[in-house]
Formats: sequence, C-alpha cells, structure tokens
Amino acid sequence: MPKHSCGALSAAHVGERAELNGWVNRRRDHGGLVFIDVRDRDGVTQIVFDPQHAETFAIGESLRNEDVVSVEGTVRRRPAGTENPKLATGEVEVPVEAIRVLARSLVPPFPINADVDVDETLRLKHRYLDLRRPRLQRNLTVRHKIVKAMRDFFDERDFIEIETPCLIKSTPEGARDYLVPSRLQHGAFYALPQSPQILKQILMIGGFGRYMQIARCFRDEDPRADRQPEFTQLDVEMSFVDEKEVTAVMEDCIAYVWRKAMGIEIARPLPRLTHAEALRLYGTDKPDLRFGLELTDVASAFAETPINFLKSHATDPRARIVAVKYPGGAALSRRDFDELTETAKSFGAGGLIWIAYDGDGWKSSIAKLLDDATVNAVRALANAEPGDALLLVAGPETMASDVAGRLRLLIGDKIGHRPADRYAFCWVVDFPLFEREAETGALGSTHHPFTAPAPGQEALIESDPLAMRAQHYDLVLNGFELGSGSVRIHDPALQRRIFESIGLSQHDIDERFGFFMEALQYGAPPHGGMAWGIDRLAMLACGEPSIRDVIAFPKNQMGRDVMMDAPSRVPGQALRELALEVKAPPAKA
Repeated sequence: MPKHSCGALSAAHVGERAELNGWVNRRRDHGGLVFIDVRDRDGVTQIVFDPQHAETFAIGESLRNEDVVSVEGTVRRRPAGTENPKLATGEVEVPVEAIRVLARSLVPPFPINADVDVDETLRLKHRYLDLRRPRLQRNLTVRHKIVKAMRDFFDERDFIEIETPCLIKSTPEGARDYLVPSRLQHGAFYALPQSPQILKQILMIGGFGRYMQIARCFRDEDPRADRQPEFTQLDVEMSFVDEKEVTAVMEDCIAYVWRKAMGIEIARPLPRLTHAEALRLYGTDKPDLRFGLELTDVASAFAETPINFLKSHATDPRARIVAVKYPGGAALSRRDFDELTETAKSFGAGGLIWIAYDGDGWKSSIAKLLDDATVNAVRALANAEPGDALLLVAGPETMASDVAGRLRLLIGDKIGHRPADRYAFCWVVDFPLFEREAETGALGSTHHPFTAPAPGQEALIESDPLAMRAQHYDLVLNGFELGSGSVRIHDPALQRRIFESIGLSQHDIDERFGFFMEALQYGAPPHGGMAWGIDRLAMLACGEPSIRDVIAFPKNQMGRDVMMDAPSRVPGQALRELALEVKAPPAKA
C-alpha cells in the first residue's frame, strides 16, 4: 500500500488505498462520527472514524492531540458542502479501515495546531514541540532552500566547497574567542573560529582560486535579536579579482537565491551608496531603503540665527543640524511630540526640536525663538508639505546622524513603510580603513586588519591613517547588514605595516599571525571575498523579528540552551584530565 504525506492527497486519489503517518492535529465529534486531522510536515488530511467499526472507532475516541498514528483507508470525496478550500487536501478524506497508535503524547504545554503567541522561554525549553508548529516548519524549509540555492549557484560557477577546521589558533577578530582546552597539551588551548578568514586566504595561496563554504562560526559575545554565540555563514573567496568582480558575483548570487528560494525577482542593479552617503542620507551604514524620508541638512537655515546653540552647530564643520520628515506629523498632539523628544534623548540626543506645518501656519517646540523666514527656509530645504512635521536633531555629526537615522526608522514603522514582505537590497562601499576606539582612542581596523586600502593610499598609513579608505563592501537588506567583504592584502610588507598601525608589536604579529605572514611570502595572488550571515538572511526572508526563529536549536538571550540545560558543569574527573580548576568568581564590591 502506497504511503502518502498528509499534504499530498487530492481528488485525483479518490478510490485509491492510502497509508498516512503523522500526529493528531485536531479531534472533532460530529453526529456519532469522529473526525481527526492528521498532520505531518507537508500538511493535514482529515480521517473519519465510523461507529459501525467498533474497534477502530474506540481507538478514534481515545486519541488526543499529538498522539502519533498510522492510518490505512480508501480515499473518498468529502460530502458536498463540507469541503475545506483552505487545505490542499480539503476535497477528500480517508475513512479509517485500520489504525495503529505508534505513540501517545502528554498534554502539550502550549498549542501546536494554532499560531498563537507563546512565551519564548517555554518554546525554547520544549523546542521539540515548537518545531512541529507550522511557523518553524516553514522557516526552516525556507532556510534549507536558501542554503541549497547558494550551493547550487557556486557549484554551477566552478567554486569548490572546502571545509575548514573548527579547532584552530586564537586570532581574535573583534569579539572574544571560545577557547577549548587541550587534554594532551596542558595549558594550551584551541579556539573555535569566529570566521574562516585566514584559512580561506591560505586556500587562495594554495591555488584553489574559487572557494565557498557553509561555515559554522563562534563568537563569545552578548546575544541579541540578530546574533547568536554560534552561527552559520556563507563564506566565499576568489583569486585574481577586484572589488567590482567580487560584488558582481555576490549580487548575482543573492538574485539567484531570492529567485530559487523565495520565487521573487530582485530589481537589478542593486543601489550602491558610499559609506559617507549612507551616513548623510540615512544616519547609518545599514540603510533601510524600503522607504524614502532621507535626512536633510538644514544647518544653512540657522547660519545667522540669534539662537546661539543652533548657530554654533550650524557653523561647526564637525556638527550637523539634520531634519527628519514626518509625513502627516502636523496632526500629532503635544503629548506625541513629547514622547518623540524622550525617544530622541534615549537615543543619545540632548533634545529634539519639532516644527509642524499646518496649512499656511506652523507651530514648534521653540516657537518663541523662531521666525517665519527661518521656518520657511527649513521647510524648503526639507521639502516639507502642508500637514508634515519636521524633527530636528542638532549636535556632533556622529550623534546627530545616528539619532536622526533611528528616528527615521521609527517614523517608517509608524506610517507603515517597513513591511516585512518587501526586500530592499543595497551595497555600501568606500568605508574608512581605520577608526578610533571610543573608549581608548586607539587606532583600530574598521572591519578587520586583512582588508586592503584603496589603491594608491598606502603612503597615508603613517601620516594620516584616518583619511584612508578601504576596498571593503557590505551587502545590506532592510536596514540589516547581511554580510561584509573586501579585497585582501596579499603583500606581506603591507600586511605587517597594517598590523603595526593598529598597535601590534613584532612579537604580537609573530605570535598570533606568524604562520600567515610566512604563507604570504610564497607567492600570494591578489584575492578578495565575502561572507553572509545565513541566520540573519533567513530571518529577513521569513519576516521574523529574531534569528532564533530560523534556527532549529538556538540559545536564549543569555546564551543558554534551556532545552539541554547548557552550558552546565562537568565532572571533576574531566577537569583533572585537562589540568583545569574552576574557581569562584571574585565577590562583587
């Protein structure tokens, strides 16, 4: 007897014998008959128990949600008027001729057959039940299609998938390493890779030319909605390429993936913004292009104002006065504007100025300090229409851009311009090569120290490093960075100068990167590549707010696996074999 999935039967199967295997999704008693929906990953099929068949009917009456059953019967049409057009199998049903109960279930702690809100901790603790729900089954299916499309794309273009090791040398890349003690070499540690960065560059030195990998990576950092301590990325590297060639391949790839996995054609070519343009127009290097409302500099309107704090920002080249347009915002109440002001303060602003254009008039939080000429000049610069409001942020350039960019996103949410089922990709390029660390002021790499500077800028390393640009590029989707890439340094002398510029001593370089520096001296080809976060990509594809809902077994916000109760203590014998001792943390003062 042929086995069928619970989503496969249709009118074409009427009169055929079928075997269904799955979980009891829902049970209903109608007029002496017992109807049960049997569910598997593919769908739901209705089965019917008739009291004329006492043995099977008794079993049907005993079934409860999530019991596992195997059913045999002959497919028939549902009676006229009882069809369910919402189901792929809604035209047919299977009267039960034989049934086996394969497993009984306890009462689940939350509904499996309904898409209702459930506390996430409860879902994670009983992840095996959460995985049965349609939402996660859909998400993990989409994720599978995304990864398959990636592999197919690169295979068709003669890339080779090569696995790199998960036990490597600690070469920190911006976050803490997860360390693994060696049992055979006491006091020595492996590190779990934050990325295969150095290894894929060595593969280029090894002559493979076109490499890809679906790589597992690990970073010991605080989890967030779009981060996990362990994650998966698409890793790609190519030899004898420049920035345009790499981004062209990766743009072809994302278009292929979206077509194959999502059935959606992406408009090409993707928009391309420089890092400076992204900050000026959107206040972030991860711009959400699903909607407009670009930021507008309005400092010129305050160049001659008697309002001292605005005039000082208007004439300071290191400051901005930036306007965010709120379409229809003139209808907001004073309380609404007060809430926006508090939100701006929570983002880091000292305050917020608002101007509302109501017909031919206007009102403002600083109406007593403004005049019609200034208000109209601001309106013209920001292209505000009657009924709009403008939110003005003034201060140091970095702060003003960041706060205004976050207010723009907030407004986009309020007016419904950020739908989860719309996808706006873009490239952000021309990043600075170096930046100052906020706490120490030390010079550091904006991304990682293997990124090549823009052609012809090597001479600025010692004289003006902050003026240097990088051959670096980010792929951004809906305000999230999907991944970063760069042309790499292949000249060992230049790589050493970059290491030295970020404060690494000769000893540090030799200790941490000696094997890599040696490899570069054996004929390293020019090369470049990119990595995409698959978890984040799948999250956006599925319209989910958290990557935890596109990962089968994620950690919670504290980095714990609450289903397995990990991390957990290990037996003392295991620690002794590793020559390790666990000490209590110092008492807090």
